[in-house]
Amino acid sequence: MISFGSLRSVLQENSPNRRNVFLFGLTSFLNDTASEMAYWILPAFLISLGAGPMQLGVIEGIAESVAAGAKWFSGYLADRSPRRKPLVVGGYVVANIAKPLLAVAGSWWHVLLIRFADRTAKGIRGSARDVMLAESAEPGRLGSAFGLVQAMDSAGAIAGPLLALFIVAHWSVRTVFWAAAIPGSVCVLVVTLFVRETTHTAGAAKAPRVSGDQKLPSAFFYLLGVVALFSLGNSSDMFLVLRAKDVGIGARSAPIIGLVFNIVYTLGSWPAGRLSDKVRRSLVAAAGYAVFAVTYYFFAKAPSAKAIWISMAFYGLYYALTNAVLRAMVVDVAPPTSKGRALGIFYFATSVTTLAASLITGGLWSHYGAAVPFYFSSALAMTCSALLLAYGLTSGPRQKKA
Repeated sequence: MISFGSLRSVLQENSPNRRNVFLFGLTSFLNDTASEMAYWILPAFLISLGAGPMQLGVIEGIAESVAAGAKWFSGYLADRSPRRKPLVVGGYVVANIAKPLLAVAGSWWHVLLIRFADRTAKGIRGSARDVMLAESAEPGRLGSAFGLVQAMDSAGAIAGPLLALFIVAHWSVRTVFWAAAIPGSVCVLVVTLFVRETTHTAGAAKAPRVSGDQKLPSAFFYLLGVVALFSLGNSSDMFLVLRAKDVGIGARSAPIIGLVFNIVYTLGSWPAGRLSDKVRRSLVAAAGYAVFAVTYYFFAKAPSAKAIWISMAFYGLYYALTNAVLRAMVVDVAPPTSKGRALGIFYFATSVTTLAASLITGGLWSHYGAAVPFYFSSALAMTCSALLLAYGLTSGPRQKKA
């Protein structure tokens, strides 16, 4: 669990860079509060606009894939630009202008445009923020830094559904989208006023685009291939909400589904990151993929509403074991002057395959029923878990420290 004594020590730390770790966590908390207020009620909102699983797949897939270009470009700029903070601030500003516009959406393609803007903004800030975070982490605590920020991010995803649930009980669904502007605005203020630039690796901004020591190693491309393969079965989480609806979990309970998922995600993220500083990160991530496989198997079977609730808790464990740990693995293997490029390529590949996953899931669901895409995803995840274990056996005795 998150140690408040550890959080207090971060706040009291004299180094501005180390304070950045907490500040990035705080901005993630606020931004995710705003995002998750809208996310878990969006499937029901789309149904009210006349959309179905196929439209949902198109919206989520296109939004993620177009954002992939921004992620790749952001990674390139993170290595080349003398200042990364403007990329981070700009990304948060655009995202938090876009979210409240869902309140005036009158058609599913309006939602597509808004999701496109939101995910593109995330792509713009993502690589730059993670490079700044890696440079702010203490030696030997890279996994812990990523895990702490992820834990605070998912804590925001607890606050968001709770707020949405309260608002929906008293007002309309569209009011939720307007209310999301409040934590979003505070997020923008925090990142603008308090986060400090980190120091570039010497010569990074002036280095040629590709030089001998900047080439990304084979270990990076192996990891990239495994994650991309897994992502073909990792479609939008909104399909889980639709599947829950099949067993009688209604739209008003969707924020509670998000709450169950995010409580586990929050409690597990920082310990998983810290664990990955002590053992092979690939072992932790492989365990996460195995948990995903079991979770999606039960979503395919969907024997009861109770089973879906339990499966959502395990789904949070999958995220805790993989999200921060995989990003730390990318930073581990990337050369010092190419961390932004490596993260950008990583995000690009996962976004493109997420497009395919959402379209595949929507198509399989529409033509063969709800269970088939979940069985497909489960089998793919178990295969990739084995491939990550093989990566751990060939990648050296321990991960290098950032």
